[in-house]
Amino acid sequence: MPDEKKNPENEKRMSFTQHLGEFRWRLIISTIAIAVGFAVSYAFADSIVIFLQKPFPNDLIFLAPTEAFFVNLKIALFSAIFLAMPVILLELWEFVAPGLYEHEKRYSLPFVVFSTLLFLTGGVFAYALVLPVAIKFLMHFASDLIQPMISIGNYFTFAIKLILAFGLVFQFPLILIFFTKIGILNAVTLTRNRKYAILGTFALAAILTPPDIFSQLLMAAPILVLYELSILAIKIFDKKSRKEEGGK
Repeated sequence: MPDEKKNPENEKRMSFTQHLGEFRWRLIISTIAIAVGFAVSYAFADSIVIFLQKPFPNDLIFLAPTEAFFVNLKIALFSAIFLAMPVILLELWEFVAPGLYEHEKRYSLPFVVFSTLLFLTGGVFAYALVLPVAIKFLMHFASDLIQPMISIGNYFTFAIKLILAFGLVFQFPLILIFFTKIGILNAVTLTRNRKYAILGTFALAAILTPPDIFSQLLMAAPILVLYELSILAIKIFDKKSRKEEGGK
């Protein structure tokens, strides 16, 4: 059975300059989406600040006259990225789509939907579970000699980095499935190398989370669960693909 041919439009090789032009256009659209999200988020910056501050038990201070202002800008940009994530993911897919087969392009909508949901799930997981645990652990280092006086800028930088890290890490299953669809990985390889995945997961968790075992476990555990779910999903996709090929 001959290999499925790509769309004739895609068979025309794009030059390096054309790739750069395409990437530039996708980047412009994503930037516009973030800008619109920024404008909306900035109007509600105070409410977002109050929401993100809830896991922190103490009062926050600001050490410079401009610190609170720049925190509002940072919070608005952070929220804009969340709001614009579906557009960013869609533009990312559209950038790589010309190199895909026709039957692979139909995964465009599921990719955007599931990737957005995973990103939001990771962010919510970090905010609701990991951030309170990390803050509680770090505040235990306070004593009669060392009192915590955390600035608003330092706290929100810490919180935003943690939430974004979890949002990105939760994209792990889609990355594995994508590599499987283009032939780089398969379920057998992932199963055989599970021990290396576990080791790499804990190493990544140690880098991206605060230096306490609870935060690291809270990141590593869902990644490993997602890894196993990815293997299961890949097996299901493989069976479905074989059935479709057999029916042709």
